[in-house]
Amino acid sequence: MQSSTKQILIIEDEANVASFIRQGLKESGYNAFVAFDGPTGLELLKQKNIDLVVLDVILPGMSGLEIASTIRAMGYTSLPIIMLTALGATDNIVKGLDAGADDYLVKPFKFKELLARIRARTRNKNSKETNLNLLSVSDLELDYDAKQVIRAGKEIKLTATEFRLLHYLLLNKGKVLSRISILENVWDINFNMGTNVVDVYVNYLRNKIDKEFDTKLIHTVVGMGYVIKT
Repeated sequence: MQSSTKQILIIEDEANVASFIRQGLKESGYNAFVAFDGPTGLELLKQKNIDLVVLDVILPGMSGLEIASTIRAMGYTSLPIIMLTALGATDNIVKGLDAGADDYLVKPFKFKELLARIRARTRNKNSKETNLNLLSVSDLELDYDAKQVIRAGKEIKLTATEFRLLHYLLLNKGKVLSRISILENVWDINFNMGTNVVDVYVNYLRNKIDKEFDTKLIHTVVGMGYVIKT
């Protein structure tokens, strides 16, 4: 049925790349809309009931990073954004995620890999995590539905990626989680394992939930991964 068909917005200025993605998505059962620049894409976002955005980083005028930040500022806080770029270094990945992206794909890429990430991001999640609404350890509390984190009575503001990371750690409280496990469950798909995205985001999280407190909750297990516990 039309109402259940996922709608994907592609913001990509290379016409051949945009056409390739759009055609592949149509053949895979999606509705796909193309914008060749940021302002057009943001206007389409307001007009259509979009389920996911595929966003190039390098665009004329308004960059993909600016567009992602604008989308979040417009109130689309949970709309999945997958960034496309020729720049695959850790710093570039982190910049994209900090701007509001949920996932990152380096050009050139195979369409089936993009499709796998779109499926993962648009999957209906009537899962156990929505049943485990309130999670806590020590004086730290996470409310999944309200997207709120409080420690010792103080609200802590997290980005969407930081929130997902903390949620996954709390779901596995007391369990040592490998970097691969975190990549697969927080980002749904494997990044290039040569990057240190997990370590970067664990440090971000530590600075927000541990730095000002005597009791540290996020611990490194050398050679194995990370664990959240008292």
